[in-house]
Amino acid sequence: MSSSLSVYLLDVAATRALVGSRDDELLDVIRTRFADDLARDDDYFSHEIEAGAPNAYDALRAVLHGGPFSDHSHHAFQYGYAYKRLCALTGSFLANDCFTPHRGGWLETVDQGLKDLRITSVSVSAFSYGTPPAPVPYADTPGCGAWTPEQIAQALEEFEATKRADHAPPLEPEVVEAVMQCLEWMRHAQARPGFGVIGFRS
Repeated sequence: MSSSLSVYLLDVAATRALVGSRDDELLDVIRTRFADDLARDDDYFSHEIEAGAPNAYDALRAVLHGGPFSDHSHHAFQYGYAYKRLCALTGSFLANDCFTPHRGGWLETVDQGLKDLRITSVSVSAFSYGTPPAPVPYADTPGCGAWTPEQIAQALEEFEATKRADHAPPLEPEVVEAVMQCLEWMRHAQARPGFGVIGFRS
């Protein structure tokens, strides 16, 4: 079974602040403009919704209102997808063909490539094992994580130091390509003060 990443360029702090913002105007915009998307998701997860999981709109409303959330851990995925929808609406999608689809330990393999280049401030595995902002419940799928502006600035400094040291370890071509894509995400973020990257693995 393969997985994929969805990666967004956005103001990380502002996006996290949407959680619990009680922004009903934004909620109405989403319900009006993206009714077909919400209905598609409800159809896809119809069995889970019949078993008690919230539908896409109710999950989105809970995230924007900071609750209430279902006590059932099997329903947490809907809140994760609702937060992902907020990121997709407020951010810019970043090309991620090196990671979609991917299998097995590919994210860890790329992380090792970053470490071999002495880049330790960011990790693509963070998009798989991180957590959404509180109080959104943790869900295994979708995985969620963020690279803050500070982490990105440090990682780019680490990469520049590696170049200055002329440190070029042997890496497989596909790992090099994936690392370069990560650096491209970071450069896009660095070009916009306050911006970072939020990613989801599903």
